[in-house]
Amino acid sequence: MQTKIKFSPEEISINRIDNYPGRPTIIFLHDSLGCVELWRDFPEKLGTLTNCNVLVYDRQGYGKSCPFIYSKRDNDYMELEADILNELLSFWNIDKAILFGHSDGGSIALLTAAKYPEKISGIITEGAHVLVEEVTLNGIREAIDLYKTTDLKSKLEKYHGDNTEDMFWAWAGKWTSDEFRSWNIESFLPLIKCPSLIIQGEDDEYGTLEQVEKINSQVSGPSSKLIIPNIKHTPHKEAPDFVLDKSAEFISKLV
Repeated sequence: MQTKIKFSPEEISINRIDNYPGRPTIIFLHDSLGCVELWRDFPEKLGTLTNCNVLVYDRQGYGKSCPFIYSKRDNDYMELEADILNELLSFWNIDKAILFGHSDGGSIALLTAAKYPEKISGIITEGAHVLVEEVTLNGIREAIDLYKTTDLKSKLEKYHGDNTEDMFWAWAGKWTSDEFRSWNIESFLPLIKCPSLIIQGEDDEYGTLEQVEKINSQVSGPSSKLIIPNIKHTPHKEAPDFVLDKSAEFISKLV
């Protein structure tokens, strides 16, 4: 059963560039602490390289979007985000979107392609997760320590403002909770029939290459993997030109 949006779509902060009438739209899905601004100029560059339109948005509770409406995040929060994206696609009048998702955004891209295949023509993921690993939890525990003992909170406030505290703990608290250890979305992977490009840094501090192998081997559509040596969790920032080139090559085959 489709989840209904509990807030107005106008409350979602977006940056939309429609320079190419009749061409596809690439939608960028940020990570667990990300937002529109933190993508920098990467989306616009990829849009220019591929002659595609671009839309970047802050999910609810992030960046300049409206605050969270729930008091506690459930285990299926990323599936809920896929449902919300489906409704936003209708609101934005976008058909056959190409999704580019980083970390949580990558998992949301997978779930959206699985649940709403008629609306998605291809997906690119970076550092996506389909299950919980100890390396991920260790990375989050380190982030919690930094949030408590350094200026990390003030740095995040620059982008998330009053959303910062709820946003950080919605992520860190949920992922390190006992009930989330069983989270697993592998059952959705065979439902993905569109082409996919699965990107991960070889030294990703938030996930092992098992994540890539599980995605690549279980999706039904054509899938390719891109493992980048000496790169951690944010390939589009650490190796932007390389990721742009490979992403543009993938998208050119779609359109």
